[in-house]
Formats: sequence, structure tokens, C-alpha cells
Amino acid sequence: MAAGPVAGPVAGPVATPPALRPAQPRRPRPAYRLTGLAILTLTACALFLVLDVEGSWSFVLERRITTLAAMTLVGYAVAVSTVLFQTITHNRILTPGIMGFDALYVLLQSVLVIALGSHTSGTFDGPLRWALEVGLMVGASALLFRWLFLGQRRDLYLLVLAGVVLGTLFRSLSAFVQRLLDPNQFVVLQQRLFASFTGVDEELLGLSAALVAAVSVVAWSLRRSFDVLALGREAATSLGVDHRRTVGLVLVLVATLVAVSTALVGPVTFFGLLVANLAYAVVGTPRHRWTLPAAALLGVLALVGGQTLLEHVLGLATPVSVVIEFLGGLTLLVLLVRGART
Repeated sequence: MAAGPVAGPVAGPVATPPALRPAQPRRPRPAYRLTGLAILTLTACALFLVLDVEGSWSFVLERRITTLAAMTLVGYAVAVSTVLFQTITHNRILTPGIMGFDALYVLLQSVLVIALGSHTSGTFDGPLRWALEVGLMVGASALLFRWLFLGQRRDLYLLVLAGVVLGTLFRSLSAFVQRLLDPNQFVVLQQRLFASFTGVDEELLGLSAALVAAVSVVAWSLRRSFDVLALGREAATSLGVDHRRTVGLVLVLVATLVAVSTALVGPVTFFGLLVANLAYAVVGTPRHRWTLPAAALLGVLALVGGQTLLEHVLGLATPVSVVIEFLGGLTLLVLLVRGART
């Protein structure tokens, strides 16, 4: 009788049992990283309040708490608005500043100074001026965003081109208006064109905080929709999200946050780009339930920690806004070179 075939050795690599595989290092969960960021941010805030206090504690703490509240509000608003803007544009090198918000603010301040005069414009501070600046910037940006995003053509290159053109137009008009100013008016104008967190009006701070809180409630309720929007128009529509309506609402939220922060302390162009991309790297996930709080904490940490270092280490050699804008510009160059795009 003929013997049957004998099974030979199985060719190919032998699978390693799971129990014998080397353990892969696990990255910390986003919750742990967010907790670490919160601890660092609270530490920076505490150091800012108590370092080198001389004289009356009540007087010093009152001034520092106001400055801390302004930095917290601006850091939060700019960071959250940048993350939301990058979500709907599907690009991590764009910020709301690409639409010329800083140039529009400069033009508005220039027109106010020349229309009211240096003395009258200096006394025209308060809720009326704040409401005028916020209303004009929100209205202009909302109209522009609606035309660019919700029209028949929704083109990223059109968005960038429109932002560059409008920014150039606003700067040209600002330069023309500034040539008509006398030296005293020009000095008053220059004091308003750099972001400053000291001497913020407490009444305006309260109004800004209330408006930002209302925007935050709406934004947090839509956090799951933001994750779907990041997938694109077709995917969001197929998953049941009203893309047109949701994007329009996000644009209004972004415009409000940027307008409030700019009207309160002045323009900070590249700050959002810096903290948003740091947030993506820190949490390691695109889900907005993690990226939004991380960006907000990093925004506050950057402003408060930077101000603390400049005051107590470098002796206020330069404003913190200048340092942050420099680092944000470097971040933009790095992202452009690397071709970072979602």
C-alpha cells in the first residue's frame, strides 16, 4: 500500500504568541495630558499673582487679578476660535487673522481718532466703544465668511486670496488715514495698536467674559458636530449634519470670539496658530472634546507664563505680545515648509 503524503515544515515566518511579544510603550491618555496642562496653567497663574509682591497685597493683587483675567479671556478666545476655524477650513496653517482682522482693527482705530480727535477719542472708552468695535468686526467678518464658505464656490484658495487682498486694502486705507493725523493724534493711535493686558477696563472685561461664556456654551454643545465637520462636507452631510447651517453658526462663533479679544486688548495675529498646533501635538487626537480644552489651557499658559517670565526674569525687556507673535510666525514658517495640512 502506498504511503500518503507526509506534511513538511510550514514555510514562512512563525507567528509570535501575543504573550511573548514585547510590550509596546503606551502614550498617556488625553485626559492625563489635559490634567497635566491644567496643573501647569494653575501653577503659572499662582506664580504670576504672588511673585515679588511689594507694598499692599490688596492693591497689588487687585491689579494682577484684572490683568490675569484679561490674559485668560484672550488666551481662551483666540485659541478656541483658531481650532474651530481650522476645523471648517480643513487646514492647520490658517487662522481667523488671515481674513485681515488685525488690519480692520487698525483701520477702525485710525478712523475713530481722526473723526473724534485725540482728546475725545481718549474719553470715548467704555461699553459704547467696545460694542461699536465688536459689532463692526463681527458684522464684516460674518458677511465675508458667509460669502466665501456658503456660496456656490467654496474654495480654500479663494479664502486665502480674499484675506490677503482685504488685509492689504485695510492697511492701505489705515496708512492714508494716519497721514492725516497730527503728532498728538498719532501718539494716541500708536498706544492702541499693540496688544496690552495691563490697564484693562473691568467693566469691559465683564462684558467680554459674559459674551465669551455664551459663545462657549453654544460651542461645547456642538463639539460632536465639529468632529463630523472635520471629515468634510460630503461625509458630514451623509452622517446627518446640516453642513451649511452648522458652518454658518461656527463662523459667527469664531467672528465673535476674535472680535471680543481684539476689541479688549488689541490684535494678536499668530498667537492662535501657535497654541492650536501645540494642542494637536499634546493631546494626540483630533476629537474636539480634547483639542478645545487643550488649546484653551495652552493659550492661557503661554500668555500668563510668558508675562511672568518677562516681568520677573527679563525685567520687561519686551512686551509678551511681541515674543508670542515672533514664535507664532516661526510656527507658520515651519508648517509651510513641512506642508502641514489636514
